[in-house]
Amino acid sequence: MMSDKILVIGEIRDGAIRNVTFEAIAAAKKIKEDAEIIGVLCGSEKVEELAQELVHYGVHKVVVIENDKMKAYTSEAFVPAIEEVVRAEEVGSVVMGHTAIGKDLTPKLASRLDAGLISDVVEIDHIGGNVVFTRPIYSGKAFERKIVTEGLLLATVRPNNLKALEKDTSRQGAVIKLEVELPDLRTIIKDVIRKSTEGIDLSEAKVVVAGGRGVKSKDGFAPLYQLAQLLGGAVGASRGACDADYCDYSLQIGQTGKVVTPDLYIACGISGAIQHLAGMSNSKVIVAINKDPEANIFNIADYGIVGDLFEVLPLLIEEVKQLKVEA
Repeated sequence: MMSDKILVIGEIRDGAIRNVTFEAIAAAKKIKEDAEIIGVLCGSEKVEELAQELVHYGVHKVVVIENDKMKAYTSEAFVPAIEEVVRAEEVGSVVMGHTAIGKDLTPKLASRLDAGLISDVVEIDHIGGNVVFTRPIYSGKAFERKIVTEGLLLATVRPNNLKALEKDTSRQGAVIKLEVELPDLRTIIKDVIRKSTEGIDLSEAKVVVAGGRGVKSKDGFAPLYQLAQLLGGAVGASRGACDADYCDYSLQIGQTGKVVTPDLYIACGISGAIQHLAGMSNSKVIVAINKDPEANIFNIADYGIVGDLFEVLPLLIEEVKQLKVEA
């Protein structure tokens, strides 16, 4: 590696730093415990106000880049700006979340830097003096371990797999504002309209309540939203439910949708097609509710309920409500 410095690329969404950025800081610590960790935050305004948040989670120094061309993410603006930070700081590794932005930015950055990239990392170990990165392959049916022996390393970490460090407001770190010259953009994003579960990022949710074709209609998703709200979670869906127009495609979980790894995944009326399992099979606890006792989802579920979801969910909702009252 070029040096012991590690750069963590922060991601800002709706004026706040995404939780996966803090997990990326923890990943940097796992790569090398005593490394100097440098954070970088990009945006068009009020970015400097968020910098200390990275310090509280373990970053030693934060480079802030504010530019009118960074109102929304575009690779044309973000990639050259972060490349400039990588070269100026002479870092040995670059880490960020395996998000939609991370999946777009890191391959382009790796290409410009002639560097290696390990994507979708779920575990980091040290074996025989080497840093070993574990990532899922074949739609989550197997895992591979990778070692980078030389050169600059880029890695993206899957949300909800590496625990963030404890927040410590007593941590101190430098904040440096960097001016960069960006090229004229061929694409200008004027506004971003998102369709997602209210208030909770599906890919980072600790609890996910997901519905399939068994939900039968848009109205059928109502109890799923109610349960998710009680549990502080998000609502997801199988591709079948999205194709049937029961919900928006922004909720799709699976091989061609979002990959989630919550602490609790409740599958309602989902048969368990391999494409869907690819997006949720690494959840810590899986609960399946389905009328068909032979449904494939039961093969990976930790707990299974054979029954009509419209009879089971109201009982679950009432039980959760009662537990909240008792608490």
